[in-house]
Amino acid sequence: MSNIKRIFVEKKKVFDVEARKLYEDLKQNLGIEGLAGLRLLIRYDVQGISEEQYRQARIVFEDPAVNVAYDEEIYIEPDSKAFAIEYLQGQYDQRADLVAQSIQLLTGGDKPLVRVARLLILEGNISEKDLERIKRYCINPVEAHEASLEKPRTLEMAVEIPEDVESIDGFIDMSPGELKKLMDDMGFAMDLDDLLFCQKYFRDTERRDPTVTEMRMIDTYWSDHCRHTTFLTHLEEIEFEEGMAQDVIAKAYNDYLKSKKYVYGDREKPTTLMDIATVAMKEMRKRGLLEDLDESEEINACSIVVPVDVDGKVEEWLVMFKNETHNHPTEIEPFGGAATCLGGAIRDPLSGRSYVYQAMRITGSGDPRTRVEDTLPGKLPQRKITIGAAEGYSSYGNQVGVATGHVAEIYDEGYVAKRMELGAVIAAAPRKQVVRETPKPGDVVILVGGRTGRDGCGGATGSSKAHTKESLETCGAEVQKGNPAEERKIQRLFRDPAVSTMIKKCNDFGAGGVSVAIGELADGLEINLDLVPVKYEGLDGTELAISESQERMAVVIDKENEQAFIEAARKENLEATRVAVVTEEKRLKMYWRGKAIVDISREFLNSNGAVKKASVLVESPKLEDSYFEKSVESKENTDANLKDSWFRVLQDLNVCSQKGLVEMFDSTIGAGTVLMPFGGKYQLTPAEGMVAKIPVLEGDTNTATIMTHGYNPRIAKWSPFHGAVYAIVEALAKLTAMGGDYRKVRMTFQEYFERLGDDPKKWGKPFSALLGAYRAQMELGIPSIGGKDSMSGTFEDLTVPPTLVAFAVGVLDVRDVVSPEFKKSGSQVVMVPLSRDTNGLPDFDELKTNYSLIHELIKDKKVLAAHTVREGGVAEAISKMCFGNKIGFVYDSDMPVEGLFTPEYGSIILEIDKDENLDELFKKVNYIKLGNTQEDSSIVIGGEAIDLDEAIEAWTKPLEGVFPTAIQNADNKNDRVECYSYGERYKSKPFIRKPRPRIFIPVLPGTNCEYDMARAFQRAGGEVDAMVFRNLTPKEIRESFELMAERIKECQILVIPNGFRAGDSPEGSGKFVAAVFRNPRLEEAVMELLNKRDGLILGIGDGFQALLKLGLLPYGEIRDIDENAPTLTVNTIGRHISCTVRTRVASTLSPWFSNVEVGDIHTVAISHGEGRFVASAELIDRLSKNGQIASQYVDMEGKPTLEMPYNPNGSYQAIEGITSPDGRILGKMGHPERLEADLAINLPGDKDQKIFEAGVAYFR
Repeated sequence: MSNIKRIFVEKKKVFDVEARKLYEDLKQNLGIEGLAGLRLLIRYDVQGISEEQYRQARIVFEDPAVNVAYDEEIYIEPDSKAFAIEYLQGQYDQRADLVAQSIQLLTGGDKPLVRVARLLILEGNISEKDLERIKRYCINPVEAHEASLEKPRTLEMAVEIPEDVESIDGFIDMSPGELKKLMDDMGFAMDLDDLLFCQKYFRDTERRDPTVTEMRMIDTYWSDHCRHTTFLTHLEEIEFEEGMAQDVIAKAYNDYLKSKKYVYGDREKPTTLMDIATVAMKEMRKRGLLEDLDESEEINACSIVVPVDVDGKVEEWLVMFKNETHNHPTEIEPFGGAATCLGGAIRDPLSGRSYVYQAMRITGSGDPRTRVEDTLPGKLPQRKITIGAAEGYSSYGNQVGVATGHVAEIYDEGYVAKRMELGAVIAAAPRKQVVRETPKPGDVVILVGGRTGRDGCGGATGSSKAHTKESLETCGAEVQKGNPAEERKIQRLFRDPAVSTMIKKCNDFGAGGVSVAIGELADGLEINLDLVPVKYEGLDGTELAISESQERMAVVIDKENEQAFIEAARKENLEATRVAVVTEEKRLKMYWRGKAIVDISREFLNSNGAVKKASVLVESPKLEDSYFEKSVESKENTDANLKDSWFRVLQDLNVCSQKGLVEMFDSTIGAGTVLMPFGGKYQLTPAEGMVAKIPVLEGDTNTATIMTHGYNPRIAKWSPFHGAVYAIVEALAKLTAMGGDYRKVRMTFQEYFERLGDDPKKWGKPFSALLGAYRAQMELGIPSIGGKDSMSGTFEDLTVPPTLVAFAVGVLDVRDVVSPEFKKSGSQVVMVPLSRDTNGLPDFDELKTNYSLIHELIKDKKVLAAHTVREGGVAEAISKMCFGNKIGFVYDSDMPVEGLFTPEYGSIILEIDKDENLDELFKKVNYIKLGNTQEDSSIVIGGEAIDLDEAIEAWTKPLEGVFPTAIQNADNKNDRVECYSYGERYKSKPFIRKPRPRIFIPVLPGTNCEYDMARAFQRAGGEVDAMVFRNLTPKEIRESFELMAERIKECQILVIPNGFRAGDSPEGSGKFVAAVFRNPRLEEAVMELLNKRDGLILGIGDGFQALLKLGLLPYGEIRDIDENAPTLTVNTIGRHISCTVRTRVASTLSPWFSNVEVGDIHTVAISHGEGRFVASAELIDRLSKNGQIASQYVDMEGKPTLEMPYNPNGSYQAIEGITSPDGRILGKMGHPERLEADLAINLPGDKDQKIFEAGVAYFR
């Protein structure tokens, strides 16, 4: 008899959003006409708990208000088809982990084993052929497989004791042919020359055959991903075709040679792509022009020294930034690949001991509207890739607590060859908190963070290979699985100066695992692989050496600090283990089972293998094919029908709205977002980049960072040289239009090209692109100080477009930031154009003059709004400037109408007050007055009016079927919505008054808003007490419960901040928090706080859900809940939503609302996947009469509504927040802690609900 408990959980029909989405997907995109219905159930198998514990744990699985649970078996109709999907064994399953942790909290024992599967029941006339098609569509073999419908006998992994690591017998004597066969058999990424190089080393120096681990490690160490092999290839024969290649590109090459001579003098230095990419920075540094550059032997991320004002005092900070791609992993496993793209990008500056606070996501995709049946063999459908990748990246960022400030997807059919998944992050830390020292013999290496599994084995080498038809079937182990909650803990740990100043050097565990992350820390190392913590048994020495399991850091510290560091990590609920020691001898040694399985000299490892050589032929771009002569809209079409032309531009995939995509990413976490992704009162004008305040822990600052990007594949395919030049111009134009100073910019590049092989013409593409970037850097005097290359964008005969994405980073005062939406009617609208020469290159002198003047005008507050001109020309820019506030525009210019559609890259459009003298303002530059803004919501050109609502509809339509912004068939959209008003106030005062009440904030696994919440209460005058809940062992769980109970007894206010646990899993968020507070000691402490000390409780987002699951809302006490209890469930649109909403105060009963009046309307940030408040009509009526409905979502007229986007989650009766019967407990979805006066400046409205001041004042 199996001791496994099995439970199926299914959403009730009215809440089965995910099932309905999948049903529509299969019907519409897969064309399964016979499908009549679809049920989706989550199946849990649990082992290691008793019957009594299982009954106790049922609250973890089900939410009776929205779910139905079935024990052990589920009935399936005879004419229905069913199959189950589960992760491959050994793959990390975040949902299963969350459930296991929650059960452990309730039982107090060991963590049980949990396995999760998704059960699909297909109703209707489904043929076997259709069933197989559905299975292929739903199951990605890289990460999952079809699970048995039978209950297993055990959930324990079958562990095979691995054999000892073997040597490759006869390696040093193999012939080239035998080495080639070995290379193919073992799937090495290195080539035959590298193998011959290894053979010579082991034969002549080590005089032995290598071990399998050594060769796997070397293959990883020297992979293109880790060692930039392609970029370091020596370029020896360089030729230029006649024409522009000789006239322009060859000149740039000759200038590069002069720079090279200046930088290196008489020292021999081969010409490489890497040198072309970095020589501009090196020359500027040698000339003394980069005083802000933070240099060290540690290479974690780009790093600059910046002055930061903190409460009026200037401090030195380090600002770090990094870009990272996960193209190969995302192509084959979109969710996991994209999630770990962001995770990897975060860990680079995090390993530099800086706090990551904002991210940017730039991706390249084929058309996601392509029919599934047109998918190439060996490929996932573009739709599944782009949606799955967006879900993965956003899930990771939303959970780890890093705001995603800017999202843009670039569409080009070249990315069908291989997707571009590109993330960039910004981080900062006080300079005094970052210590960098050279490791010395005797220092120890601590591994901190996650455990090691098989995920990611071969990821570095896999990313260095071309993609083939077989990749989906063979590359499963190459994709890492992310655990963002673990990375959040490391962020917290490294933010502690007592910890960060212990660290001499640090590496994150990315490509190559232990072999690279630890192997790069010092010249001499001894690593004990037996000490590496593992997720499960059965890993052999090679897997331990190269696994790329995520969320791990390797730090070098002085031996005397070992125990203090490990204890500090443990306080943050992190495992930390000494696994290596720094040695005098310059060799890398790894031991497993007491034997050396790696013993290699540092000199050999650092050689990076055999020297590679290549020839280059630069093809000449044809002027007659110039991108600039082929705008989105031709002159002929423009002459025929202006309005049609205008709408065609707005519906171009690289111009149209991406709002449904962008809203999936939390843009406000961290309470530092200066520009929301969409601005104006209608939130429809896209920002051109991202701006965030420096994340100071105490005090306030006006210092912010700004980041923009630039790249257009259409330019790059015509000319990689021009593509790179205009990528930089675009990034700088955006930064200038937002208020940044281009002269102080530092850049980083992302290069992504096809696999080059030995074809000189292919080598000519990155060669030309990097020369274009070099030319722009030297002309403008601003360098790229970092970058990332990915040189494997090939699928059979398909290749990615020549890609060089430029990221521009700067520092500015938040008071100088400008947003792009028109601000008022009657303004003058001007364009400051950027000219091009006969070779299609920008006039760099004009650019410098233009951008310098625009920066001065912005600082002088002369510019109301600014927007760059790009792909869709003036038509695109003007339209987007109009959309946000629906302010119209009247065209009044001598410029030909067809000029409205020309992609005048580098030109900037400005809104200037009507009373300003344009000739005086722009006397230093050329300018064109385009017209004026108007109150009427239309764009008028030559007497023809384009209605803004029609234009917005055209602009939003192209991607609505992929990334929807509205729900078509909401089940309650016709319900009558009440506008509640309750004006009475809570009259009682607490017995004990406190000038500085104590606020207790528990930091549970998955919590990500504790800093924001603490800051809000501290500014209101409260004393904050935050405590990390530790649950690594049963003993630590017991200690945490005891400590939490004590802390609650000492506080006046209990706050449960937001968090994303398992990305808002479909069975209901808040379950982990509820499991914690159902501990008897905590339950007693909470009720004592309420009943004996007149305390207050606040829950935001996930904290609101926890209060509902505990019964504290709406009942005011912890109690068991049933199907009649209110709850929060999945948003009706079926995805995460991050934006701002307007909420109306419906009741002032709560002390939390003592500073506002009924009817007050506020602009509040939201970010959730499960925010839909549901309750019975009877309960809502009772809450209304009691004054417990605190706030409602309202439209532009201040009326409660069920309509999107005003009620973004479909909450019943537009309810956003409720209270306990006496008002002292408040739960709400909106985040008042995230917005301040100088944040979200592109959105109007009152952003201060004064909740925190009210809570503190209650005790005074």
